[in-house]
Amino acid sequence: MALDFNLKDIIHKITVKFTPAFLPDAKKPYNLKAVHQPDLDIHGVASKAEVYNIATSPKVIEEGLTAGLELMYYLAADGYRIKTPLFNLRIRVPGEYDGGETRLPEGVFPEARLQVSAAFRAYLRDKVGLEFDGIETAEGFIAQALDEATGLIDESATIGNLLTIHGSGLKLESDEQHKNEAGLYFVDAQGGKVKAGIIAVNEPRTLKAVVPAGLVAGTDYHLLVVTQSSAKSSSTLLKKPREIHSEFRLTAQAAS
Repeated sequence: MALDFNLKDIIHKITVKFTPAFLPDAKKPYNLKAVHQPDLDIHGVASKAEVYNIATSPKVIEEGLTAGLELMYYLAADGYRIKTPLFNLRIRVPGEYDGGETRLPEGVFPEARLQVSAAFRAYLRDKVGLEFDGIETAEGFIAQALDEATGLIDESATIGNLLTIHGSGLKLESDEQHKNEAGLYFVDAQGGKVKAGIIAVNEPRTLKAVVPAGLVAGTDYHLLVVTQSSAKSSSTLLKKPREIHSEFRLTAQAAS
C-alpha cells in the first residue's frame, strides 16, 4: 500500500509553545515544543483515515500497516535497505576491526538506522505551519532521557548504568519534613514506584542518576521528579513538593 502525499491539498497546523531551553549550552532562553496529540498505535492510525478523506477502510489500512511493518522488520534484519515515503531503514554494524575477525566483539551487535525520507522532509517543509501558543507555564518539565549505556534517547534505561535527564526545574531539593518524598522515581503502568538511590548530578536542567536495581527488565516506566525547588527561582524552596512527569516511557533492560 503506497502513500501518496499529493492525494489531498492539505495544509497542517501544529501548536507550539515556548519552553525553557534545557541543554546546558543553550544560547537562547527558549526552545519550541510541539503540543502533541495523544499517542497512536497502528489501530489508532488506521482509525483516522476518515478524518483525511482516505477512501480505504480503516480495517484494511490497519491490516496492511501491520503486515507491511512486520515484513520490513524481517527484511531489514536480512540486510535489505528499505525505502518508504516516510523513512529509510538500513542495518549498520558498529566498531573497528583488523580484518581477520570471525565474530563481533562481546557486547557489540548490529544496529538499525532509521532516517526520515527526503520526500517526507519536503512535505513537512511545504505543508506544515505552526501556531504559536505562548510560553509554557508548567513548573518544570522533562525534555529527554539519554541511556548512557546504549546511547538511546527516550527509549531505554539500562539497570545499574547512568541515565542523563535534561529538562527544566529538575533540581531535587526538600526541607526536613519532605526529604523522604523528594527524588527521581521510575513509575510502572500500575503506579508502582522505584526510587533512584544515586543521583550523580543534581542541577535545574540536568539530572544524572544510576538506574536502580529494583526495575524489572522489559517493563516500561515513566519518570517522575518530586522536588520542592522552584523552577523560577533557584534560591526559593516551595512549601509543598511539586511533581514532574515525563511524557515518554523507558523500557528497563539488563546490563549486557
